[in-house]
Amino acid sequence: MLGLAGCAPGAAAPEESDGVAVSTELTDEEVVLTIADETGFPVTDALTEEFTRQYPNVTFEITRDTFQNLTANAPRLLAGENPPDLIRLPTIGDTVKDGLLANLDPYYDAYGWDAWPASQLSPLRMTEEGVRGSGSLYQLGLGYSVTGVYMNLALAESLGIEEPPATIAEMEEMMEAAKAAGILPIMAGDSDGVVNFVVQALMNQYADQDEFLSWMFNEPGATYATEGNIQGAEKVREWADAGYFPSDINAIDYFTFVTRFSEGEGLFTFNGNWAAAGYQEALGDDVTFFLAPPANEGDRFIAMGAANSFSVAAGSDNLNEIVFFLNWIHTNPEARQIIVDITGASPGGDPSLPLPTVEPGSLIEKALEMSAQIGEDNGQVDFMANTTAGIYAGSIIPESQLLVTSQITGREFVERVQAFYEQEIGG
Repeated sequence: MLGLAGCAPGAAAPEESDGVAVSTELTDEEVVLTIADETGFPVTDALTEEFTRQYPNVTFEITRDTFQNLTANAPRLLAGENPPDLIRLPTIGDTVKDGLLANLDPYYDAYGWDAWPASQLSPLRMTEEGVRGSGSLYQLGLGYSVTGVYMNLALAESLGIEEPPATIAEMEEMMEAAKAAGILPIMAGDSDGVVNFVVQALMNQYADQDEFLSWMFNEPGATYATEGNIQGAEKVREWADAGYFPSDINAIDYFTFVTRFSEGEGLFTFNGNWAAAGYQEALGDDVTFFLAPPANEGDRFIAMGAANSFSVAAGSDNLNEIVFFLNWIHTNPEARQIIVDITGASPGGDPSLPLPTVEPGSLIEKALEMSAQIGEDNGQVDFMANTTAGIYAGSIIPESQLLVTSQITGREFVERVQAFYEQEIGG
C-alpha cells in the first residue's frame, strides 16, 4: 500500500513509500493508465482525451459497468492481479481495512492539497479503525456537488421579494407572504425521502458541524440527538404546521417535485446543483439559486455536498502517474472546465483558483459561486442519508414522512432516527 500508516496531513512527505518514490513529475515514458468507471459517466472520456492531448505519452483504457455492479465488484477488481489504476468507488467499505486502496497522504503533502477545503476532503478519509471523516486520504472527486435553494423569481416579484433571504427568519417571512397569497411556499416531496434536503439544510444551520459530521462518520459515542439537530427538526415541524409544504407531500417523489417546480409551482425548492440545467431550461430567467440561509445574518454557510469519488488501487503499477492525473483534474484550467461543462459540478481543489467559464448569470455560475463560498467557509457536510447503509430507507424516510405531516415532533424524529442508528451499528 502506498503511504506510511498514520502519515497525517501536513506532515513531511516521505521520499519513498513501500518502494515507490513519490514524485509530482510526470514520466516521459509511454504509459497506459486503466480506469474502471460506471456507465453513463462520460466525464472520464473527455478528461482522458484532453490529458492525452497535453501529454501524448500517456494513454488510457476505460472499462465501464453499471453503478450497482461496479460497487459490488470493486473489492474483487482491486484485489486482482491487474487492478485498475483508478476506480469509481462510491463507498469505501472494507477496502481500506483489506489494504486495497492507495493511501494518498504522501501526495497530499507533495502536491500541497492542504490548500483545498478540509471539509471537501474529510468524507474521503478513513482511519485504520474504519471510521470515515478523519485519518488518511483514500479518495478524490471528479466533481463536487453542492445543495441549496432555488427561488422562482416571477413568483417572488409578485410578492415584492427582490432578493434571496439572508436568514431563516427572512425566509419564513417570505413563505408566510406566499401562503397568504395562495402560492405554495416550498415545493417538496417525500415518497422517496427527498424532503430531507430541507430537513438537513435546517439542521445544518443549528447543529455543531463537527458533532454532526462525527455522527455521519460513525465515530464512537457520536449521536444524532443533539440540541441543534432537534432545533432544526422542530423548525421543519413548524413549517409543516404552517402549511408550507404540499398537502400531498408523501405522494410526491423526486421526479415529480422537480417537474412541478419546473412548471412554476412553489416559491422555493431545495435541491442540488445537478438540477440547475433543467430548471434553467424550464424557467429561463425566472429562477435563481442560493445557499440555504443561516440562522443569524453573517454566520458562515453550511451546505450538503459530496464528491464523485474515485480511488487509486494499492496494487497500481502507476501510482505517480495516476495521482498526477488526479491532481491535474483539480488544477488544470481545461480539466476544470470539462468537469463543469459535463457534470455541472464544482471542480473542487484550491478555492483561490479561477472558476471555469460559464454563461454569465446562469444557474451553473451561481452553483460554482456557491461551491466557492462553501469552500471558503469550510462548510461542506455529507448527506446524512449516507450515514449507514440502511438508515435512509429504514428510518429517515418513514420518520420524515410523519414529521412533514405533523404527526411527530422534531425531537421524536431525531430520537427515532438515533435509535435506528444505534441498532444498525450495534451499540
